[in-house]
Amino acid sequence: MAYDYSKLKGRIIEYFGKQQSFAAAMGWSERTCSLKLSNQVFWKQPEITKASHLLRIDKGDMQHYFFSENVQSH
Repeated sequence: MAYDYSKLKGRIIEYFGKQQSFAAAMGWSERTCSLKLSNQVFWKQPEITKASHLLRIDKGDMQHYFFSENVQSH
């Protein structure tokens, strides 16, 4: 299952200016960040919690950033 991280990417730019800075704050390489945001590597629960804290995402809003499914057109 693929998730739509476009809202999360926007939040990253809003708070960090670029994905590279967010990756550093998460303790990741730029590649790891890119792989997670492109659905090639799954997020772990502690990573979601840390990212939500860094990006000031409320628990009630987490599903909009991390669990929005991509809609495929036929």
